[in-house]
Amino acid sequence: MHKAMARPWLLPFGLVALLASVAQAAIVEHTFNVGNLSISQLCQPARIITAVNGQLPGPTIKAREGDTVVVHLVNLSPYNMTIHWHGVFQRGTPWADGPAMVTQCPVKPGGNYTYRFNVTDQEGTLWWHAHISFLRATVYGALVIRPRAGAKAYPFPKPHREETVILGEWWNANVYDLERMAFMTAMPAVHADAYTINGKPGDFYNCSDANQTYKFQVRQNERILLRIINAALNTPLFFKVANHSFTVVGADAAYTTPYATDVVAIAPGQTVDALMVAGATAAGGRYYMAASPYDSAVPNGPPFSQTTATAVVEYAGSPSTPPVLPPMPAYNDTATAFRFFSNLTALVLPGKPTVPLAADVHMFVTVGLGVSDCMPDQLLCNRSTTHFSSSMNNASFVLPKSVSMLQAHYAGDDTAAGVYTRDFPDAPPVIFDYTADASDNATMQYTAKSTKVRTLRFNETVEMVLQNTRLIAKESHPMHLHGFNFFVLAQGFGNYDAATAVPKFNLVNPQERNTIAVPTGGWAVIRFVANNPGMWFMHCHFDAHLDLGLAMVFEVQNGPTAETSVPPPPRDLPKC
Repeated sequence: MHKAMARPWLLPFGLVALLASVAQAAIVEHTFNVGNLSISQLCQPARIITAVNGQLPGPTIKAREGDTVVVHLVNLSPYNMTIHWHGVFQRGTPWADGPAMVTQCPVKPGGNYTYRFNVTDQEGTLWWHAHISFLRATVYGALVIRPRAGAKAYPFPKPHREETVILGEWWNANVYDLERMAFMTAMPAVHADAYTINGKPGDFYNCSDANQTYKFQVRQNERILLRIINAALNTPLFFKVANHSFTVVGADAAYTTPYATDVVAIAPGQTVDALMVAGATAAGGRYYMAASPYDSAVPNGPPFSQTTATAVVEYAGSPSTPPVLPPMPAYNDTATAFRFFSNLTALVLPGKPTVPLAADVHMFVTVGLGVSDCMPDQLLCNRSTTHFSSSMNNASFVLPKSVSMLQAHYAGDDTAAGVYTRDFPDAPPVIFDYTADASDNATMQYTAKSTKVRTLRFNETVEMVLQNTRLIAKESHPMHLHGFNFFVLAQGFGNYDAATAVPKFNLVNPQERNTIAVPTGGWAVIRFVANNPGMWFMHCHFDAHLDLGLAMVFEVQNGPTAETSVPPPPRDLPKC
């Protein structure tokens, strides 16, 4: 529900004055009952999944810029649970960010927790999802932030209406069990059985029927804003609509310069806002919307489903003829994916943040796969050999078990010292030919497990080169940073070379993101200002890689005032 009156007792300290001074702001309040849902797809008998309010996807949260969102999480499932509000800055509310054991202990079965945060200085499409185990495979939904009431409208032609398009994956098996088996054996999880659009796989899978294909009804010449979200666990996707094209106007809740395209490439965690005019003239009036996988691994990655999810776009009054299918890019079409990812630029607007022209901290961070020894709690791991791992700068991340990192940070150095170490390196331990086949050897692949953070002073500007490696396989890793947006200065293939890359940095209108698809066998340079105190996860948004350790945490120190410091934890913060 959307409540227009202010209720100060629900708000974290510091927001009461804000809402009192801005009459248009509202409280958007939801209750999320996380529990069992019986569902049948792909010829399978009905099985139980974990879902919110009995929906797949879960409910869409609709707010306006400046609103406060209050979500009461009630865990009726048999699993520990947290919710992450993907892309929300959480300024002043770091306890609401959601990643298990980073900012909070999970909500236990039968427990509850209230997330409270504002959505100030953000407009566009974000989303929410479980941030524990593989449960976000079915626990996810959209978070739509429209311009503030009474503010100027969108900085693009006003759409006649909007549609949310959430791309996902479907697993016939229990995803919690899959994650546990992958962890216990130190082996990658099996691939999804299908892809979905708004929870439905579409016409091209076995046993598909009208109830398993999502339909969009349109009228001739309507301008529709598509809010596209990739909620898949492990798969970047290509997205098209037959006989239609798009104008991209936003990505990760940041406006972009209008970009015309007939295909959208979107990595897990990313969102894209695209205008589509219903102006098709081909006979029939029914067109497939399609999502197919982009597999970037070279020479080869884990198996994946080479299938296509579909929905149907139907023109009002059209005959019931077979829909037209768009030609999709090849599953390994890196050129098309890179063209889309690299051609986006920011729409520079008055009063909005611009890219910092210099950096205080320079980091060069390798991201990729490798191997490591079995950990003590990986009970099914063969200890006579090494197993898959993943790392950043050869540090393979392990979550703490007894207390969350933010709680340890807030408690002080004595507690933090037993939970994490402040020695995440600014460069890899060995400089090598990161993308060459010859560098893929047992010595270079090996990595050790640790819980390392990089401590930043408040308001420092950070520049990070993210360098993909060839160890095991070259692959496009979608790297997500909690608590911040970052500017993408440049990206390319091969080994990063500052001499040629720096002169080409876009310091005028670089795209703003919270999730960057680092090019396969390549690199990307990002820059952000550490103006948000707290503990902020940075990790690959392939959950299979996150589980193997492709992550680190930024510890941002307090600023000079109470408003720029981590506030006390909420009274109902879950305990481990």
